[in-house]
Amino acid sequence: MNRILIAEDERRIASFVEKGLRGNGFVTTVVEDGEAAYEYARSGQFDLMVLEIGLPLADGFTVLRRLREARVAIPVIILTARDSVADKVAGLEGGADDYVPKPFAFEELLARVRLRLKAGGTPEATVLRVGGISLDLRTRRVHVDGRAVELSTREFALAEVFCRHPDQVLTREQLLSQVWGFDFDPGSNVVDVYVRYLRKKIGSDRIETLRGTGYRLKA
Repeated sequence: MNRILIAEDERRIASFVEKGLRGNGFVTTVVEDGEAAYEYARSGQFDLMVLEIGLPLADGFTVLRRLREARVAIPVIILTARDSVADKVAGLEGGADDYVPKPFAFEELLARVRLRLKAGGTPEATVLRVGGISLDLRTRRVHVDGRAVELSTREFALAEVFCRHPDQVLTREQLLSQVWGFDFDPGSNVVDVYVRYLRKKIGSDRIETLRGTGYRLKA
């Protein structure tokens, strides 16, 4: 399942794009300023970024330039109200893969996202298998040691993150960001609660707690 980073400071548009992409099977994260966009984009956790030019802290052109200077090859689609020829040329010559002016039809943006992912050769895994756990990302079916297990939407999302990073220590902040989105409360205990739920369903010994650090799914 492809992960899309949405760098957009206008919440109404960010919500519209996020809901549309999630409805078409993508995993999304929203950031609202250029510094966060740069840090998230260079993390290696995303397959594509939808980037607004007029971001606070650092504009989209600056974010794009810094990414390309750092040799970060993430595909970038600029989505902005700046539709002048000069802005389009600046974006494309600066390393963007596509440029979509606002207002826009979501179907067009979706087509461009799929095209760029296909062009980049990004494989979309359909089944994740780790140590007796099988997650089918299309049907949302889960099997543990051959038996079917029912997971809620959040439990499935949490299990997916663990299965994408087996034997890797994941902090609570990382899990909050990837499962609950960018706008989360870092003091929340929701991760611990859902890890308990997940342990009851897939086996308590599969997810290891590292005190003061986070959790790890044993492969």
